[in-house]
Amino acid sequence: MSAKAILFEDLNLKVGSKASNEDWSRSSFILCGDAQSVLSVAPEKSAHCIVTSPPYFGQRDYGVEGQIGREETLDQYVDAVATVFDEALRVLRDDGTLWLNLGDKFERGVLCGAPWKVAFELVKRGWILRADIIWHKPNAMPSSVKTRPTVDHEYIFMFSKSDSYRYDCDSIREPHVTFSEHSKMRGGRAHLGKRDSTPEAGKYGGAQNLHKARWDQAFHKLGRNKRTVWSVPLSKFRGSHFAVFPENLIEPCVLAGAPVGGLVLDPFCGAGTTGLVALKRGRRFAGIEINPEYAEMAVARVNL
Repeated sequence: MSAKAILFEDLNLKVGSKASNEDWSRSSFILCGDAQSVLSVAPEKSAHCIVTSPPYFGQRDYGVEGQIGREETLDQYVDAVATVFDEALRVLRDDGTLWLNLGDKFERGVLCGAPWKVAFELVKRGWILRADIIWHKPNAMPSSVKTRPTVDHEYIFMFSKSDSYRYDCDSIREPHVTFSEHSKMRGGRAHLGKRDSTPEAGKYGGAQNLHKARWDQAFHKLGRNKRTVWSVPLSKFRGSHFAVFPENLIEPCVLAGAPVGGLVLDPFCGAGTTGLVALKRGRRFAGIEINPEYAEMAVARVNL
């Protein structure tokens, strides 16, 4: 299968050939083809980070031959996804990260555990699991199920390729809660900047900087470190694609994982939301999409 560049410029990539880092560094682009084949021609260590969401197991038929997600068994699905990321591991820089979004599935009332099975398989194949992030959906679809709680979350797994990897924590810090109206600390904002204002035996007992009113040393001026539960509403897009990433879900991954001018890769780019976010934030984008209709849709969105 040929890998056709349909955004910005034709890179003339074909399965069996190798693209140079110079080719991949010229601009942003979307390639139409199956992820494994296209990644097989990508240059080694060319992507700064990967942000993606493969089709979920047994959920939807996207109408193209070779698609992932329509395997007969969960084990086959796990192997198919992991095989794509075997190639992605080679394409990612040594200091790169992978941000992988996956949802689960029930079969005859039994939860499959697909996201974690994929995560553990990737670990077996050389990836290093750094964090499991809960994507909480405050506007999740209601469910009529009466035998279990309604699911309103998915997972985002953060992997690295090596022990030394890029994670720009300052770029994605959250507002401090301690001195806000949401504070659960006794006295709340009344403590800010006051000497000896925290209980010696309390939560911050022994924290001398606090008792000397050096709150600036205990609380980063840009905010607290990003937590692992991200509450982000589902997004809508006026197109034929079934599901799109919310931009606010992708943005922390892009900011933390890739420097300005760096390359963000999405091997299952769908309607191109990862590319949209990457370009808005001054990064470059390489997208891969097996469905020509969705690839064209992504081109239209990213070119807005």
